[in-house]
Amino acid sequence: MEDHTPQALSAARRLRRQMSLPEGLLWQQLRQRPMGLKFRSQHPVGPFVVDFYCAAACLVIEVDGVAHDRGDRPERDARREAWLSERGLRLVRIAARAVLRDPAAVADSIVSLCLAPPPSAAGAAATSPGGGVSSGVPC
Repeated sequence: MEDHTPQALSAARRLRRQMSLPEGLLWQQLRQRPMGLKFRSQHPVGPFVVDFYCAAACLVIEVDGVAHDRGDRPERDARREAWLSERGLRLVRIAARAVLRDPAAVADSIVSLCLAPPPSAAGAAATSPGGGVSSGVPC
């Protein structure tokens, strides 16, 4: 997923320099390319910047602190998740406290998710309006 807005690219560059402690700890694990998987940190996707992205698995990883439970944040997160899903991206949310507790274990779980086979095509055919026909989205 390489399409992004100029604003998202600018924000991503800034956010890479200002990662939270949990994001920084997780990045130290993921940047080592575990099991040969390449992860990107603070990656622009459309109008958004996602915490981490693995293109090979079409997986977005978000590290969520307590702020994600407050105010309008749950609604904003739901809209963001729907937008990403429409483009064929899976999203996994990780609690910041889990990363602080054991960043290596969280990274191992993420790698397992990336290596897991995608849902069967039969399930996609039965549930998608296009009958499992590709939407042209690379993921």
